[in-house]
Amino acid sequence: MNDMRQMTALGRGIEDESFSIIDAEVGEHPYPADEWQVVRRVIHSTADFEFKSLVAFGNDAIRAGIAALRRGCPVLVDVKMIAVGLNEQRLAAYGCVVHGFISDADVIADARATNSTRAIESMRKAHRLGLLDGAIVAIGNAPTALLEVLRLEREEGARPALVVGVPVGFVSAAESKEALIASTLPYVAARGRKGGSTIAVAILHALLMLSVSGRHGAAS
Repeated sequence: MNDMRQMTALGRGIEDESFSIIDAEVGEHPYPADEWQVVRRVIHSTADFEFKSLVAFGNDAIRAGIAALRRGCPVLVDVKMIAVGLNEQRLAAYGCVVHGFISDADVIADARATNSTRAIESMRKAHRLGLLDGAIVAIGNAPTALLEVLRLEREEGARPALVVGVPVGFVSAAESKEALIASTLPYVAARGRKGGSTIAVAILHALLMLSVSGRHGAAS
C-alpha cells in the first residue's frame, strides 16, 4: 500500500506531466487540497475541464470515504464496469470487497415481477444483505440506483459511509444527484448530465491514493 500508483518510471512521468498540465490550465480553484486531488483525477480520466465546476463534495465526504476504506468497508457498485475498473489489490490491502448484484438472476426476476429496474433491485438486495450500512456506494450509470439508495436511507434507515453519485444520462440523472446533494449523507457528486463509470472509478482511486499519501487534511 506504500506505492498506490504501481507504475514504471516512464508511466509516473507521464502522469505527473498530465497533472501539471491540468493544474496550469485550471489555475485557481475553490477546492481544498484533498478535494482537488479527486477533481484533478476526474479531469485526468476524462480530459474534460468542465468537471472543475461540476464535482461537488458534502458532509465531510473525503474524511468519511478514507475512514471507510481504512476499516475495510464493502464497496457497492451499480454496474460491472466500475468493478472491472477498480484495482482489487489496492482495495484488498484494506480488506475491502466489491459487490455488484445487477446481473444476479434473483435481481432480474424481481425487477420483472415488480416492473422495477435491475438497478433498484440490486440496491434493495444489498440492503437485505446488510451491505449498505458503512459501505462506499459508487453509482456511475443508473440514476434509479441512486434514488433507491436515498429512499432506503430515508425510509429504512440505511446509512452508507459515502455515496459517490455520478450517474450519466438524460432521465433523472441530474435530479438524482441534486437529491443526493440535498441529503445528509457524505457524498461526492457530479452535477448535471455528465458522469459515468470511468468517473466513479477515478474518484475511488483518488480516495485510495489519499488514504495512504498523507495529503488528507493539507491546506489548500
